[in-house]
Amino acid sequence: MRIKDLLSPGSIELNAAAESKADVIKKMVDLMEKRGNLLDRAGYEKGVFAREEESTTGIGEGIAIPHCKSAAVASPGLAAMVLRDGVDYDALDGEKVDLIFLIAAPNTADNVHLDVLSRLSMLLMDEDFQKDLRAAATPEDFLAVIDEAESRRVESEEKEPDEPAGGIEVAAVTACPTGIAHTYMAAEALEKAAMEAGIRIKVETRGSGGVKNLLTEEEIAQAKGIITACDAKVPMERFDGKRVLDVRVADGIHKADQLLETILNGDVPPYHAGSREKDSEAQPAEAGGVGHQIYTHLMSGVSHMLPFVIGGGILTALAFLLDTLMGYGDIGSAFGSATPLSALLKYIGGLAMGLMVPVLAGYIAYSIADRPGLAVGFVGGLLASGGNALAADYAWSGQNAFMDFVRRFAFVADGGGNTVSGFLGGIAAGFLAGFVVLGLKKLTEKLPDALDGIRPTLIYPLCGILIVGLLMCFLLNPLIGLINTGLSNMLAMIADSGMLWLLGLILGAMMAIDMGGPINKAAYVFGTGVLATASELVASGASTSDPKVTACYIAMAAIMVGGMVPPVGIALACWFFPKKFTAAERETKISNIVMGCAFITEGAIPFAAADPLHVIPCTMVGAGVAGLLSALFGCTLMAPHGGIFVFATVGNPLLYILAWLAGSAVTCLMLGMLKKDAAKG
Repeated sequence: MRIKDLLSPGSIELNAAAESKADVIKKMVDLMEKRGNLLDRAGYEKGVFAREEESTTGIGEGIAIPHCKSAAVASPGLAAMVLRDGVDYDALDGEKVDLIFLIAAPNTADNVHLDVLSRLSMLLMDEDFQKDLRAAATPEDFLAVIDEAESRRVESEEKEPDEPAGGIEVAAVTACPTGIAHTYMAAEALEKAAMEAGIRIKVETRGSGGVKNLLTEEEIAQAKGIITACDAKVPMERFDGKRVLDVRVADGIHKADQLLETILNGDVPPYHAGSREKDSEAQPAEAGGVGHQIYTHLMSGVSHMLPFVIGGGILTALAFLLDTLMGYGDIGSAFGSATPLSALLKYIGGLAMGLMVPVLAGYIAYSIADRPGLAVGFVGGLLASGGNALAADYAWSGQNAFMDFVRRFAFVADGGGNTVSGFLGGIAAGFLAGFVVLGLKKLTEKLPDALDGIRPTLIYPLCGILIVGLLMCFLLNPLIGLINTGLSNMLAMIADSGMLWLLGLILGAMMAIDMGGPINKAAYVFGTGVLATASELVASGASTSDPKVTACYIAMAAIMVGGMVPPVGIALACWFFPKKFTAAERETKISNIVMGCAFITEGAIPFAAADPLHVIPCTMVGAGVAGLLSALFGCTLMAPHGGIFVFATVGNPLLYILAWLAGSAVTCLMLGMLKKDAAKG
């Protein structure tokens, strides 16, 4: 079967226009229905959108190949469209898509669409072919371009491949989760780059249609190195002892020449079976750069943490909303728990959000050390989020120097200081746990084979949890505690000096540095402390307009507006600068708006964890601007939490909203200027 057998002039639209990815897919389905290939249009369209949810079919360079195999299809078919102005399609390279092929295939065992799609995918790697398709004046011209290119491809496929003189220099494997377009495009890109560089290569493809061009033991032995451009599980034991460059399938498509240069230069360590085994649940890490490996491990943690942030944050916001609707917007620290239902929502939401840091740390460690790292990372994350919160008044306290050392550094008595290290501590704990487990694997690899069974079930969790726990309790958390104490003292000194504008600037910025971590908590605890001071002053006869009381309320207002900026600023950036964020990140826009409105700063944590060097400075500056403006405007707040739900208690509310929006706009603009495009890492 040929491409021309599946595509007709009636299913080709040139000079088309579409407003969004969803819009263009619906128009493509209309073309397919017009061709007469569908039994159930709605069912087929649903299948196409479901396939997009698995991973984008926007493969880059302005091309998308949406597809669906379904019982809603009567016979296999193709539709094609050229969009003169392009459309945002969540493509791998972040660019607009203007050349689209839609494939429909019946739910039969012959997989006819896979062979056609693989050939079409490989043809689309030719820039001249792309250019000719975009320049076609009529559907008939479009078909003629395809027919000519496919004929050349079929002719070359039918020829017996020549054995490379002297054997192969590089072996490669390509695979993607669905085993369709990306698999074959990566193979084509590698073969094309090798031909241009005069490199002898053989590429094994592992697609939905099965394994093709299987590498033999002799070819693997001949090769100077192996490239595995895969996002799916492939057999790796056969490469034991060879230099293996393990990258994403997208890199095989877009960085083929770089990969070949790297593998031939010998800049890749030998692979040892079991050390980097691909797992169907884990994405491959690129061996070519430490920075990318760090990013990959971070994103593993962030992607698993995101549902806890969104679900828990919105439940907490609903608790605040319910109390506001019931008339309990001014009850102080009990806000959000004034009714049984709101208290339940806040409790459930709080539990979910309490799992954010442990999940972040656990899955960073999992990405580094596979399943043995998961438990160790979770415990490290729990210690980061909970701190060393144990009472110290034991009977043995003070008996000797060692016990006193333990008491002083590993335990915190009531009121003895905050040692919560937050999401930054969770990141550190995740990496620490992962590398501790890798170290344990290395140390125990020469144990007798009879003990292999107890390594992952006893040695790794017992020793790993103990080592990470001790390092968190005696090093990281106490260090955070010292920093926290110093910050609190600094804030008190600024407040005593009467420099409210500076206090507002610093408090706002502190709320956006670590979003729930020690710096954020130091600012928030300071705010609740000054609210308590204001209450004491009022109780002793002072007026609410007394300068000392007003200063307390101004500090609390700066804290809350600073905490409301990061989620909203990031959400705005997702709208105005979509290329800076992944598709998954852009989908959180609405939830981040909700959490920002509810003063749930933690909505920004996944973004900060994924790209701390760019995101944190942007959120910090924006929140600092909001806090500064709030203080300069003389905005006051008597409630310790609640966001927009307690704006009725805010002094100068319109100026307060202006400060909030200004800070959010600053964060948005800075992200647009400083953050790299998501596709470029």
